[in-house]
Parts: sequence; structure tokens; C-alpha cells
Amino acid sequence: MTLDVSKKLRIAQIGVGYWGPNLLRNCVANKRCEVVKVAELLEERRDFVNRLYPSIITVESAESIISDDCIDAVIVATPATTHFDLTMKLLESGKHVLVEKPMAKTVTEIEEIEAKAIDKQRVVMVGHTFVYNDAVRYLKELVDGGELGDVRYIHCHRLNLGRIRTDIDALWNLAPHDVSIIQYLLGDPEPESVVTEGMSYVHENIDDVSFMHIQYSGKVMAHIHVSWLDPRKVRCMTVVGSKKMVVYDDISENKIAIYDKGIDRKNIKKKMEFDDRPFYYAHRSGDVVMPKIDFREPLETEIAHFIDCIENGTPCLTGPGHAKKVVRILST
Repeated sequence: MTLDVSKKLRIAQIGVGYWGPNLLRNCVANKRCEVVKVAELLEERRDFVNRLYPSIITVESAESIISDDCIDAVIVATPATTHFDLTMKLLESGKHVLVEKPMAKTVTEIEEIEAKAIDKQRVVMVGHTFVYNDAVRYLKELVDGGELGDVRYIHCHRLNLGRIRTDIDALWNLAPHDVSIIQYLLGDPEPESVVTEGMSYVHENIDDVSFMHIQYSGKVMAHIHVSWLDPRKVRCMTVVGSKKMVVYDDISENKIAIYDKGIDRKNIKKKMEFDDRPFYYAHRSGDVVMPKIDFREPLETEIAHFIDCIENGTPCLTGPGHAKKVVRILST
């Protein structure tokens, strides 16, 4: 199937459950593509799509999309256990694929997806939405530009009371966001070690809370705490550098706060012969800067990037290479 870039990209979507409507809305709003078909098992969700978007054909079976040669690309917003099978079938049928996180449950499966995408010369991308978040991108510029100095550690909290899942645990549901952000900020390195501990309280064998510790080279650490059994909704990341520190709060109006704080080592000018200390430590507490960020909906940027990858050959920020590292960390 050869893509004619003079025409609108013809897109279909499989799944319009919890997150699917947001993806669908952003695809419909993008003028470079046309959403032609949606597959959804539940009749009430198909009716929902029909009411909002009467021009879109709704079907029950994903097979109707897989076998449709008129479709160029497909958004997959189904349960994580279905991602591998659907993505492989869609790639085999010659379609580009944007699949919700995780791309698959194992690194081996992602490697198979990657090989199939290369063989079929198709784009496959995972929806790690926070990589397309303007606040996260601003934070990436701070890290890459050296304003924070050397990154020492990153501390993440992603907490709430609910939504309780039975198909996936809190780690696989929530931590992919923070792992993908950390990997993006640090340049997608391979960690030296990963230690994870979780506990199930509501459903047996489905952890409701998890703590993950990641060690990178250069004495860089990252700690992630995720839970759906916490009294407050928290979406916060602290990045501590040798020069400055940043708090990224995703639910705050001021999403980025840059703290000119730290502990500096200063040389001592000897005043007395018996004073043999070569240096002392001084606390630094300067300004707190909250930059104005022109914030767009991350899914808008994500969909636009997917189309750019297809039409212009733009390197994919969250392709199989990035997806493999995230899943490898989560699986350790």
C-alpha cells in the first residue's frame, strides 16, 4: 500500500473505552487526517461515537479494520493484553500503527513488532503521551541546556484514590508515564539496576501500590512511587541538579517551578595557621522562577507527530526503541 500524501491520511481506531474518546477527538480535530472507521465491542460505545461523529463508520469487530485496504493508519486503544496481537496483524496488513502504552508486555514482543514494522516499511509508535507534553519538553530543554547542572536524582509521585484496574496492576498502569519521562529527559540510557517492590490490597495478585528505584551510570538515581490507594491526587516530579532544581507538577496551573537552590562547596581563605580546612559547605537559596508555558493538549502534539512520521519520515520519539527500554525497566 503506497501512501498518497496529497490526500488526507485515512485513519481508523480500535477501542473507545476510557482513553479512546480523547484519542478520537484529537484525530477528528486534525485537518491532515480523516477518521473513517471505529471498531468497538460495546454497542453503547459505538452509539456514543455515532452521536458525536455521524460520518464515522462504526463496527463491532477489529477485523473489519484490519482487512480494509483503504485505511492508512490505525489507533489502538484497547486493553494492554491485546496490543501485541492487534499491532502485528495491523502491520502485516500494511497499516501504520499508534498503539496505547505499553506497546506490548515483553521486550521480545516489541522486538517482533519492530521487525515487522521494518519489513513492511510502516511506522509503529507507542502512546507515551507525556513525551509530547509541553511542560515535559520545557524540562527537557533545561536538562539538555545545562541549566540544572548535572542531574543527580529524579523523584516521582503518581498517586490517586482509584481508578482500580483488574486487567493490569498500578505499576504497569501508572509507572510507564514516569519511566518514559525519565528516559526522555536523560536521553534514553540503559539503567544499571532496577529494583521494584509492590503490594496488593484490593485484588489478589494485582499490586495497588509500587515503589521503583532505578540506578543509572554517573550516580544518577530515579525513584517512582505509584498508587491508586492514596488520599490525594498527585502528579509530581522533582529533578535535582548540581546547579538548580525543578518541580514539575502536572495538575498545577504553574506546571514548572525552577528553584535556584543547592549546597555549594566553597574554598576557605586561611586566616589562622591551625585552620586546615580546605573548604566549607554553603546553602544557596535564590529565586524561584515559574516560566509561562504555552500549553497544548499533549495528544494533539502526539497525533501530529504520528502523522509527521508517516508523511515526512520524521524520526519517531516513542518508537520501538523507546518502548523496549520502558518495558525492560518495568519488567525487571
